[in-house]
Amino acid sequence: MMMRITKPSIFYAVLLLVFIVTGCKQSKKESHSEMETVKTESKQNPIEETIFGEMPDGTKVKKFTLKNEAGMEVDVITYGGIITRWTAPDKNGLYEDVVLGFESLEPYLDGNPYFGALIGRYGNRIANGEFALEGKTYTLAKNDGDNHLHGGEKGFDKVLWNGVAKNTEEGAVIELTYTSQDGEEGYPGKLDVKVTYTLTDNNELDIQYEAVTDKPTVVNLTQHSYFNLSGQLSEQILDHEIYLNADTYLPVDGGLIPTGELRPVASTPFDFKESKLIGKEIEADNEQLKLGKGYDHCWVLNKGEEGFGMVASAYHGETGRFMEVYTNEPGMQFYSGNFLDGTLPAKGGGTYGQRSGFCLETQHFPNSPNQADFPSVRLNPGETYTSRTMFKLSTK
Repeated sequence: MMMRITKPSIFYAVLLLVFIVTGCKQSKKESHSEMETVKTESKQNPIEETIFGEMPDGTKVKKFTLKNEAGMEVDVITYGGIITRWTAPDKNGLYEDVVLGFESLEPYLDGNPYFGALIGRYGNRIANGEFALEGKTYTLAKNDGDNHLHGGEKGFDKVLWNGVAKNTEEGAVIELTYTSQDGEEGYPGKLDVKVTYTLTDNNELDIQYEAVTDKPTVVNLTQHSYFNLSGQLSEQILDHEIYLNADTYLPVDGGLIPTGELRPVASTPFDFKESKLIGKEIEADNEQLKLGKGYDHCWVLNKGEEGFGMVASAYHGETGRFMEVYTNEPGMQFYSGNFLDGTLPAKGGGTYGQRSGFCLETQHFPNSPNQADFPSVRLNPGETYTSRTMFKLSTK
């Protein structure tokens, strides 16, 4: 039987078809809009949070990946506040990892030479593992021969920090906090510490430190990344050029403790006031180089009136990578990786042999608690310890 179609029926059918087509188009528009929102949110929130591993007690260690618009990435884990990866472009735009470290948590737990770690309570050495404060002598662990190094057996490089990711106008931020209890590693006072890593779109990693205490104590915080700007992390760094804005440095004794003298760098292998290759004079017949098996000394920085400025740089000619270091600290420990011995596996294959990485550690002077003429490292209740260091990577 054939159904008769009237004109009103045709009208309503056409009208229904219009509604269906319009609805489909609107639905597609809404879906496309949702996709754009996700992309925008992702662009505004360039911080990825993943699990890097687990501590022996099952506590998870987080990894935060900071990214910027230029393409740089920095991985920071909550164990030790360690920078495990840091990519930077070469002169052809190729991004490669430029810091020594490991691809998993286990090697960090097994012991390593402070790769990428936050150092505290006291960066560098304290002679004989002791210091006096307000008439009382405090005894610290002797974990470097007869001396105390980098905060002791379980310094800030070996503790779990609380990490919070943030986005600011300055860039992608990871804020790390830790409370060091009174008496921890022998140090007096409860110390509340905050370290902020900010990755800017100008390829700057700005590191800011803050700390407060409830008792008089000593504080000297730093960051211990080992750099190899070639991107070939198992290769030596002797072909890197270093500049240090310093007229004097601190000579050391057999235990690498400063003697107290501020010695001029002029006419010595320690003169980096004009950029030169690390390998140029590292094997020179020099007593101080023999004591450190290379460079492992603190330079006394020249700084402008503003207190914060560019004090050092590193350059790798083949790749064109160039790194500037800015700080408000009075000293710079330049370490040429002399004690790396090839026993640790390198990212990308091979091992970390002698002088496969260098450190530029901004800080107060080693053994300052026992040297009255050195800048003070004392922190009192009611005061806030502040320090700032910025690494800027580019090419030339």
